Amino acid sequence: MEEMEEELKCPVCGSFYREPIILPCSHNLCQACARNILVQTPDSESPQSRRASGSAVSDYDYLDLDKMSLYSEADSGYGSYGGFASAPTTPCQKSPNGVRVFPPAAPPPPAALAPPPPPPRNACLTCPQCHRSLVLDERGLRGFPRNRLLEGVIDRYQQGRAAALRCQLCEKAPKEAAVMCEQCDVFYCEPCRLRCHPPRGPLAKHRLVPPAQGRVGRRLSPRKISTCTDHELENHSMYCVQCKSPVCYQCLEEGKHSSHEVKALGAMWKLHKSQLSQALNGLSDRAKEAKEFLVQLRNMVQQIQENSVEFEACLVAQCDALIDALNRRKAQLLSRVNKEHEHKLKVVRDQISHCTVKLRQTTGLMEYCLEVIKENDPSGFLQISDALIRRVHLTEDQWGKGTLTPRMTTDFDLNLDNGPLLQSIHQLDFVQMKVPAPPILQLEDCCTHNNSATLSWKQPPLSTVQVEGYILELDDGNGGQFREVYVGKETMCTVDGLHFNSTYSARVKAFNKTGVSPYSKTLVLQTSEETQSEEQTLPFPVPLERLQLRRMSPFSSTLNLQPSFPGRSYFELRSSAHQLSLHSSLQSLNSAAWFSFDPASAHADIIFSNDNLTVTCNSYDDRVVLGKTGFSKGLHYWELSIDRYDNHPDPAFGVARIDVLKDAMLGKDDKAWAMYVDNNRSWFMHNNSHTNRTEGGITKGATVGVLLDLTRRTLTFSINEDQQGPVAFENLEGLFFPAVSLNRNVQVTLHTGLPVPEFYASRSAMQ
Repeated sequence: MEEMEEELKCPVCGSFYREPIILPCSHNLCQACARNILVQTPDSESPQSRRASGSAVSDYDYLDLDKMSLYSEADSGYGSYGGFASAPTTPCQKSPNGVRVFPPAAPPPPAALAPPPPPPRNACLTCPQCHRSLVLDERGLRGFPRNRLLEGVIDRYQQGRAAALRCQLCEKAPKEAAVMCEQCDVFYCEPCRLRCHPPRGPLAKHRLVPPAQGRVGRRLSPRKISTCTDHELENHSMYCVQCKSPVCYQCLEEGKHSSHEVKALGAMWKLHKSQLSQALNGLSDRAKEAKEFLVQLRNMVQQIQENSVEFEACLVAQCDALIDALNRRKAQLLSRVNKEHEHKLKVVRDQISHCTVKLRQTTGLMEYCLEVIKENDPSGFLQISDALIRRVHLTEDQWGKGTLTPRMTTDFDLNLDNGPLLQSIHQLDFVQMKVPAPPILQLEDCCTHNNSATLSWKQPPLSTVQVEGYILELDDGNGGQFREVYVGKETMCTVDGLHFNSTYSARVKAFNKTGVSPYSKTLVLQTSEETQSEEQTLPFPVPLERLQLRRMSPFSSTLNLQPSFPGRSYFELRSSAHQLSLHSSLQSLNSAAWFSFDPASAHADIIFSNDNLTVTCNSYDDRVVLGKTGFSKGLHYWELSIDRYDNHPDPAFGVARIDVLKDAMLGKDDKAWAMYVDNNRSWFMHNNSHTNRTEGGITKGATVGVLLDLTRRTLTFSINEDQQGPVAFENLEGLFFPAVSLNRNVQVTLHTGLPVPEFYASRSAMQ
């Protein structure tokens, strides 16, 4: 109930409404407050004068034209009515609610000083809430209906706010009421009841109820009957639909409502109550959600505080660990400096000791020689002079080059490289250490085409955790285990080489240094049927801007992922709580798949043109090129037209495994099944075994057809739409790619999306 209090207060005085009136804009004002904020306008600007001057504008139109507010929060304390050029400016003041209002008009000056009477003026009222200007008619404020319903709500609200009900008969300090007499309509405490309302005589028949029940009874007193503002003696009995206001019978007979649609007041009362109740249901749901949201926010405040304390403790611990590591390293470096210091001192001290001994010996020799020189005996001198001379020279040589050079410098050659560490300290910052949120699959960008599937995903919009990459997983099309088919930073990937008419499940997860996110919702993809109709208008080749990232490494031993064009197909989406599904509408079409040659798996000597549909070679040796799409099910037919044929080479056409030899003629190993042909005849070849020589060759402009029927597990060839020889190969099983081997004397162009040839269709019909 307390939240409703602002709805019950006047925007001008800030108190509970007293005798509230309803303005045409549906806001309310106290009658006294409305009288205080009236503004006088000249007669020339009144609606009546406007109508008299020929301006056919209704009251509401006139009010809608005037959008200027008398009370602007940006003005300097004065308001002027912009709709009337001659309206005087009047000082305004602020209401308790912060709304600017105009004070009552000043009292007239004394008669002696009174100016000439002003021309007749009309009153104008501006709603302080929506600032809509309203011009009063001759009835003034009496023209606005009184909001008796609001008065009743205010009365009940004020009664509900009252303290505990007190006895009405206590003389000094009223005690808390114990009962209430419904007949007397008086609250009694227990002593006053025994004294003033004894249960005997006529009072014995009175009904005493608890005080709270008696208060409710008072609230449920009969509602007041509102009277018409135009006809005060008449009660409201009907409702004008056009004016949206209650009216009386006299209004219908002689007033402006006579031509309006009216309905019974009681029926409209119930209808509007029902509409308000329905509107309140929706608002109640929003309010309930808002309360739950506020609870969530308050819980977040508590959680933020707890996390902040925990994070601060963790930060202090991490910084302390860095400081400890730095101190340990400091001790290690100081130890190295001490070792260097000791080493230098030892070397210098050793040199000092050595030089001291040597100098002592030298000095002794010099003194001895000087004494010998002093002797006057020539023969004795000559006996030892040669030996002394040799000793002097030998001693001098011992003091030769390098002897008097220090063996150690006084400088320390150690230089602490602290630049990277200082830079790291300056760059020390917070990083997201949380596991990423599960990615969201973008269904509008996911599609299937033939036996390829393109998937796209993104991070949740509000996620701020750094992502280093994504892992895309796919099952084997039979509900088996998931396997990784892509790991990288891209958010779109095309998976090729899937089985036709198969259902695959895909999911993706994100990772960073902290760990791996949970999986996204599972996306179920349905590849197309083995065939696609010749009338399909899917553009081919696909424009470069539609090329997506592709996974090209083998998916499994029987399922290979090859790069191909991601041509889009129409699809339907189905979603549930845990699984999303994507179904291609190509399931209902019935012709061969579209594909082109694959530059990624071809020999380096192969030359591509015409959007990878035309190939030749720059070598005289045979080189192999494969198609982009692999087949493991269904019936498939494609043709190759001979654009150039020189010097009678032997090109080979057929199917092969993904790991077939690329530098030899097709069919030389056990990974290919082919027909090689010259200008006169052809042979079938597999694992270097030649069989079924057949007359009939190719020339420039000829067409070679390849028909792979994996339903019957056979391979058949044709030249110029006629079958060439018998069925070439049988018992084929696994994944096969269209293949061609050729040299520089041959150029061929691939044609796909073709219907089954007539010779095979008629034979199938007969069988």
